Amino acid sequence: MNYLNEFRKFISSHYLYTGVRLTLGAVIPCLIFHHYGILSDLIAFPLGTLLIGTTDNPGPLHRRRNSLMIAIVTCFAVACITGYLRHIHFLAFFEIVIFGMFFSLVGVYGNRANSVGLIALLVFVFNIDNHMSGDAVLRNALIFSAGGIWYLILFLVLQKIRPYKLIQQLLGENFVELGKLLSVKAGYYFAKPDYDELFNQMIHQQVILRENHETLREILFKTRQIVTESTNTSRILMLMFLDSVDLMERILNSQQNYSNLHRAFDHSKILRLFGTYITWLAAELQEIGLSVQSGFPSKPRHDLDEAFNKCQRTFDSIRERSMTHENVEDFIMLRQILNSLQDITERVKKLHRATRYDSELSKEYNINVEIDDFTTKQEYSPRILLDSLSLKSSHFRHAVRVTLGLMIGFLVSLFFSVGHGYWILLTIVTIMKPAFSITKQRNLYRIAGTIVGAFAGFLTLYLIKDDTVIFVIMMLAMISAYSFLKINYFVASIGITLYVLLWFNFLNPEHITAVLQDRVIDTVIGSIIAYFVSSYILPVWEHTQINQYMKAALDANRKYFDNVSQIFTGVQLDINELKLHRKEAIIAMANLSDNFQRMLSEPKKQQVKMEEHHQFVATSHMLTSYIASLSTYAQTVGQSYLSDEFKPMIRQIDRQFESAIQLIDKEENASVDIIKESLPQNQKLLDLLSARKKEIKEMGIEKSAQSPARKALSDFKTINGLFELISTITIDEIKILQKIAIGKV
Repeated sequence: MNYLNEFRKFISSHYLYTGVRLTLGAVIPCLIFHHYGILSDLIAFPLGTLLIGTTDNPGPLHRRRNSLMIAIVTCFAVACITGYLRHIHFLAFFEIVIFGMFFSLVGVYGNRANSVGLIALLVFVFNIDNHMSGDAVLRNALIFSAGGIWYLILFLVLQKIRPYKLIQQLLGENFVELGKLLSVKAGYYFAKPDYDELFNQMIHQQVILRENHETLREILFKTRQIVTESTNTSRILMLMFLDSVDLMERILNSQQNYSNLHRAFDHSKILRLFGTYITWLAAELQEIGLSVQSGFPSKPRHDLDEAFNKCQRTFDSIRERSMTHENVEDFIMLRQILNSLQDITERVKKLHRATRYDSELSKEYNINVEIDDFTTKQEYSPRILLDSLSLKSSHFRHAVRVTLGLMIGFLVSLFFSVGHGYWILLTIVTIMKPAFSITKQRNLYRIAGTIVGAFAGFLTLYLIKDDTVIFVIMMLAMISAYSFLKINYFVASIGITLYVLLWFNFLNPEHITAVLQDRVIDTVIGSIIAYFVSSYILPVWEHTQINQYMKAALDANRKYFDNVSQIFTGVQLDINELKLHRKEAIIAMANLSDNFQRMLSEPKKQQVKMEEHHQFVATSHMLTSYIASLSTYAQTVGQSYLSDEFKPMIRQIDRQFESAIQLIDKEENASVDIIKESLPQNQKLLDLLSARKKEIKEMGIEKSAQSPARKALSDFKTINGLFELISTITIDEIKILQKIAIGKV
């Protein structure tokens, strides 16, 4: 890991930007109120700013604005209802059931609605334990809402001043992660690669990139300013995003049989040269990402033209010395890698220019896709919520667990002396997530972060007596807390605990020791409750859901394959449809990988048939890569290699997909006899290969290199080979699904 790059990435990221915005949004009013001696009376104001501000997830301006307004209104209503009824304990249980179920279930409407629901539950928790008079309830609710409105105004003003900032930050992060993906790819070319570890790293990067692409698509395609505005900046940003999607496909479709490559070329050192050059390209992509984030033009780190020419010369030299009619297929594979490197090199050079917002480059801006097809459509029909009222729904099960956890926590706070009892409920609400693996991880991070934060708070107050220094530390803790909230919950928990303790020290210094003890004890109690409820109350284990992800991956890959393969039979290319199927295949693959990764964090007894599921994830990744490679040829030379001999191959591969899907659906008529059938041979390819070997044998390498048959054979063999690989992989998936279905190892 390049720690300097990671630091630069964080410093210019939207995570730090958000942390600073939230911190200043809360602290500036506090300083003003403190100056006038009214801070203790208006403490709900900064609390409203912080809570409402955490619902502000990246996305289009109108969605962010609307979610903030909905959060303000919802939290005001919850604060009033809870405040007026909190002294009637039996009604509090009804509130827990209603609020716990409803605000957990709204997660069916997506992450933005889920954030609003979570904050509404936190407001409920804050007010259920507060001991204010009835007349102060409305006043505090209004003050809290005023804090939320203040954040809304701050957000709108900053958005007006820097409308492209969030897009630049997300786009820059996307290029950094693309660079990491390419860096992992370089590992396949060095000596003795660890294929399993490299594959796991590839999967991890693809999950990250899928999330980045989805967020960027939503912002870019649903923001009228970006889509229709003709400013140079907006055009360049859109162009860079579209190039990043194509670049990711190019990286994925460069999949090769690396074992054969090392067997054939390890002695020549050319693979190590390729690996080094790919590492350089990865470094260039990361530099581009960091420059886009910071808003400054990027500067190339290496002379890419000279480096690529060296790769080209080495390849030519080895081919001249070593290629024979027997190993021509190995050199075809090496040539494909060189072509991919050339394409990626040109793309990287173009992106370097784009960071300078070159007006000439922006003239290439052209959206040739249907925007509505490439954005997530979120429905808000009540029917969706009603349909989730079933034990088959993971959202409903999660809502039941949250509600029961809150009930237990509330009872503990009533019958035991636990100080700030609402901290127990806060811990339960913030830790519990629909997936057990995420709940488990956040549980550990919350306990460890609270203990470390409490210790840091104790040392700060014990060693430092200057209030100004303590205030600065509190500010830094707040920035850390809200900067790391989405990326490292352990660090965020440390920051939250530290700044809460220092905040209480300013408000009520004589009781700070009790506060410190209560914070640790209440957090541990809440974590224990959350763990047991998540483990034993209607748990949703990942192995019970993986079938739907496997089927989605198969369906998406089949549609992608059908769309790409038909081009070689004479069907007209529809670039919009092709890109749509590519997007769906990559998303389905990333979702499947994400599900498998969560399964790894579950108890061992719930990790059912892990080896087979891991094999299926790996083959799905390879399948998408091979189809993406076929897509590249379809778009560039597809019309030059039309052949009726591809039709029976396509039909057989489709039958293989169908058999795999039937196995997942456990259909009684599922037929697996297809795995015994050989893929039809392509006679045209056999004739070309025979002619090329004859040329090499009779004319020699140098003279035959100029033959028109060389290029035709290289492309045609690659295309046919991809059909064969896709067929082989789908047969492998059928065999894996058979093992899963009947429990064989």
